[in-house]
Amino acid sequence: MKNKIIILLFSIIPILLFSQNNGVVINGWTNVNTFKCANDNFKNSGSIYSFTGNQLPNVQLQVTDFDCRNKMMTSDFRKILNAEKYPVLNIKFLDFDKAPANKFTALVEVKMMNVTRKYTIEFSKNNHSLVGNKRLKFSDFNIVPPKKMGGMIYVKNDIDLLFSLAIKD
Repeated sequence: MKNKIIILLFSIIPILLFSQNNGVVINGWTNVNTFKCANDNFKNSGSIYSFTGNQLPNVQLQVTDFDCRNKMMTSDFRKILNAEKYPVLNIKFLDFDKAPANKFTALVEVKMMNVTRKYTIEFSKNNHSLVGNKRLKFSDFNIVPPKKMGGMIYVKNDIDLLFSLAIKD
């Protein structure tokens, strides 16, 4: 029952966070806390995306634009993603299909730190936006989650990528 509630919350939260906006948030966990890093420049970009025709979106995000609302956490996050050497996180839509009940399925290519992975992501339409989320792993991108204080505090391998794209109707 507890797992069903958690899954329901992760399905509803992106819709509430991102209605009528662009947004990218990466949520993660440590053994003692959680963290949430958002890309505010993308949120405020004003871009509107189209999913019709042959041109699907290719979203390029500057790693240094992610803010975890904690100076040390933001610095660590940017260091983990090696922002100096790999300044861009790229999300490219390869395929996009309508499913029943205002749902959509997309094949998305995520490129982070010169490693590319493909994921199938389900989206919902909400107030002129497409909202989706996907559970990824740091290890998908050859990233070893960091440890602090001799391993007493460690970042878990799972991260959630939550995003919303403002769309043309």
